Amino acid sequence: MSDTILEVKHLKKYFNTPKGTLHAVDDVSFTLERGKTLGIVGESGCGKSTTGRAFFNDTATAGEVIFNGEDITKKNKEQMRLLRREMQLIFQDPYASLDPRKTVSEIIGEPLKLQKLIPDAKKRAERVHELMEVVGLADRLINTYPHELDGGRRQRIGIA
Repeated sequence: MSDTILEVKHLKKYFNTPKGTLHAVDDVSFTLERGKTLGIVGESGCGKSTTGRAFFNDTATAGEVIFNGEDITKKNKEQMRLLRREMQLIFQDPYASLDPRKTVSEIIGEPLKLQKLIPDAKKRAERVHELMEVVGLADRLINTYPHELDGGRRQRIGIA
């Protein structure tokens, strides 16, 4: 089995704007090995989030995103829904990706419900507790809201 889990080849994402074409991501390539962590850093507006969204089939203008040996840019909506169970993005400022109207428990449990991984509410609640423990979130935080937590704990919610 290959050690490569993700390979991005010549990724491009352009947007049409009233002022012309915006080259948000222009010819990005990299490889990520299994078991490794990748951090994409750069100044505001340089295309970090746009690059990340391409892994979730956000219609790249050109290029390939190969995950576990398959070019996911060619997958349909249902195939991508199933594949997203194996992928995760963690943003530096997770506050923008967390619904401020939901508690920690609801935020962590929602993907388990939406992806139909754990349809039973009781079992899902048990899994939420397990995931909180794995990422180091105290049980007492289960009914808190994102604005009540610091940035590190918000990131842990995203990881969970």
